[in-house]
Amino acid sequence: MQQQRGFTLIELIIVIVILGILAVTAAPKFIDIQGDATASTLQGVKAALRGGSQLVYAKSAIAGEQKTAEAAGPTTQVFVGGQTVDTDFGYPDAEKTTVTTLSGWVDIRTTDFTLVHGIGAGTDDVPAAGTFAVIPATGSPTIDYTLTTATDASCHVLYTEATSAVILASVTAVTGGC
Repeated sequence: MQQQRGFTLIELIIVIVILGILAVTAAPKFIDIQGDATASTLQGVKAALRGGSQLVYAKSAIAGEQKTAEAAGPTTQVFVGGQTVDTDFGYPDAEKTTVTTLSGWVDIRTTDFTLVHGIGAGTDDVPAAGTFAVIPATGSPTIDYTLTTATDASCHVLYTEATSAVILASVTAVTGGC
């Protein structure tokens, strides 16, 4: 009697069914890779803004102006990375930050992101005064500046300037909508 080698038709069908089930369960995890990459990039921007604002604060503290409100004068400015940065209580002033001055205290590629200045009370389309947002320049992420929790359905980083010597600047990454 000869032994037969190879797979039967039933064995092949079972393997194909198992591979199909694995593909259906694993595919959703890989479909949103773009959103995960954007969210991770925004976490990096958040860290860069925090580190940069701490650098500006350190330079302000050395100059003895960390308790001074912005007055558009040389007493509330520091020179960082080749840029003059206006400060509020030692931290970068959100309303005076431009793409150029931002590049002095944060090492991010400004071509990859858009800087949005805050105005008034803030809406879902515009951040509030005293803040600026950094959003991805590519794609079409969901943006709602009224959302501030990390898991909310928006895709931005929000920098809020210091409002006193005890209410410090903060940076929040909202990545639930990326």
